[in-house]
Amino acid sequence: MKNLLLGAAATALALAATVAQADQPATPTSAAPTPANPTYGSYGFDAAGMDLSVKPGDDFYDYANGTWAKNTPIPADKSNYGAFNTLDDLSRTRTREILEAAKGDPNSKIGAAYASYMDAAAVEAKGLAPIKPWLAEIAAVKDKAAYAKLAAKVARAGISGPFRFYVGQDDKDPETYILSMSQGGLGLPDRDYYLDQDAKMATIRTAYIGYLEKMLTLAGEKDAKTRAAALMAFETEIAKVHWTQIDSRDADKTYNKMTLADLQKAAPGFDFAGYFAADGLKPTDLLVAQPTAITGEAALIAKAPIGVLKDALLLRSLHGFADYLPDSIANADFAFYGTTLSGTPEREERWKRAVTFLKGSLGEEVGKVYVAKYFPPETKAAMDVLVKNVLSAMGRRIDGLPWMSDTAKARAHKKLAAFTPKIGYPDKWRDYTGLTVKGDDLLGNAMRSSQFEFDYNVGKLGKPIYRWEWGMTPMEINAYANFGMVEIVFPAAILQPPFFDPHADPAVNYGGIGAVIGHELSHHFDDQGAKYDETGKLNQWWTDADVANFKGLTDKLVKQYDGYEPFPGAHVKGAFTLGENIGDLGGLAVALGAYHASLGGKPAPVIDGMTGDQRFFLGWAQVWRRNYREANLRQRLVTDPHAPSQYRADIVRNFDSWYKAFQPAPGGKIFLGPQDRVKIW
Repeated sequence: MKNLLLGAAATALALAATVAQADQPATPTSAAPTPANPTYGSYGFDAAGMDLSVKPGDDFYDYANGTWAKNTPIPADKSNYGAFNTLDDLSRTRTREILEAAKGDPNSKIGAAYASYMDAAAVEAKGLAPIKPWLAEIAAVKDKAAYAKLAAKVARAGISGPFRFYVGQDDKDPETYILSMSQGGLGLPDRDYYLDQDAKMATIRTAYIGYLEKMLTLAGEKDAKTRAAALMAFETEIAKVHWTQIDSRDADKTYNKMTLADLQKAAPGFDFAGYFAADGLKPTDLLVAQPTAITGEAALIAKAPIGVLKDALLLRSLHGFADYLPDSIANADFAFYGTTLSGTPEREERWKRAVTFLKGSLGEEVGKVYVAKYFPPETKAAMDVLVKNVLSAMGRRIDGLPWMSDTAKARAHKKLAAFTPKIGYPDKWRDYTGLTVKGDDLLGNAMRSSQFEFDYNVGKLGKPIYRWEWGMTPMEINAYANFGMVEIVFPAAILQPPFFDPHADPAVNYGGIGAVIGHELSHHFDDQGAKYDETGKLNQWWTDADVANFKGLTDKLVKQYDGYEPFPGAHVKGAFTLGENIGDLGGLAVALGAYHASLGGKPAPVIDGMTGDQRFFLGWAQVWRRNYREANLRQRLVTDPHAPSQYRADIVRNFDSWYKAFQPAPGGKIFLGPQDRVKIW
């Protein structure tokens, strides 16, 4: 699954007067009525947020968003802030109102769960008593066999253990569910945090050891300093056998089907049979994403002292349950994971954390109420039209591709015809009847919810594919593409300004939500999604020449993004972000084509001195406005497959239409000659 993870009238007059700069085209003189009452500005765009001192050809992101960026502080409880956060704040405020209304209802699960989270006094009064039985189970482990069984229980509790596993579609048999497993065992976000010799990474490693020591001390454990150092040394060895982010996103490399006996033979240092059996699982076949990493981890577990393995489970448990424990634990955990790693000064208010908890534990139960109150049928109907228009535009682009064979084009059209768009909310809601929720048992609610989700997930084995299922709640400000399901999914909460506004100019809507639709659609044709055919099967449906042509184009995009350097010596990884960059490039191209087709052969109206294409590209740039804290942006360069927002906006540099719209002068910082502009889909 690939996710998006994604003014005033006086200002508009000033904007019209500046469009004729040397770096921009002459202002057209024709005009048209502006749309009625858009949320932003006179036509759906926040013109006041632009910085007209910046030339579009030097930095289109700053041209479109520079004044907003300069005048918008990052709230103290956030690591970054932008268009996504603005909508998320609205979504969470609305969700809070729903939860507050349900709080006093004795028959409401969401009310009881919310009440348990909001009762901070009760959580503090109980101290560590609720988690002590769990910690006692860890302390009671005496050997590696018992460790394997408890590691399985950790997985059921939603805690990060030595390995990760879940039930999903078999990539080469998408009508069948299969157990998949991948590497795990690290407390820091990625192997690079352990192995990169950069000074900032070294500082983080020192802080992490201090964090481990403090958490052990808070849990009442002895010899915390020595044990923290031992765990750090163990995790560093695990990091050495882990696959890189680039290798781990390769659908071919990570498809490794084997029997349980094969796995045990390949990785004899860990009792996988006992591990899965403890969760009631006896898989015949399973998929192993990073087999050499699993083998290496198993060998390290076999050699490790049992005390180090137990400490890993203890500390992962304290981290995973921190928000449901007293502030002494939660604040110490946040100080490292929130402040040191992401730069966020303050924890969120309790009600915000409660909303997050409810979205994760009873998300669709809340979602039913949310869409009834905040997602009108006309929005869904308008999105249906937009999606159909974007799909049609993709079909036309496929027909015009100079690098793709007719054979592959025919298959591409078959895949396009197989798409299932999902808009707003599920057709079938989750049933939470089996989940026990108590108004005075926060940690218990969290643990039971994790067990409930685990049982739901592994319960898919042997059953037909749940094609109605959603991977996000309606309250999410996001979207995603699911390769195996051949679907694109858009939760209700993202279908609002600045992404989509029924009162805004169509050009801005196509540049916003239209490009989001195109982005998710293009994921199915990115460097990994294109490996899946019209049935959702991992299966090369291209000719070898098509593959070679495609790689030639994507290599150019990799090189382009490798050149971006947010900090001295810290570059965007073009190969790591390639899928998202293809999604942006293809999505924007498809949306532009859909916008042009929507005009029905008529010229686009000029509004406030801006042409249709200018408004389209500005609509795109506006949704990517985001300010980052340095620590958060540095972390994203290592762990986030999306490029930083500025470079997502600046992908316009590859579009001939953008050059025609804004007339950037050659030599501008983002100017590309025609031969260097990347065009894929």
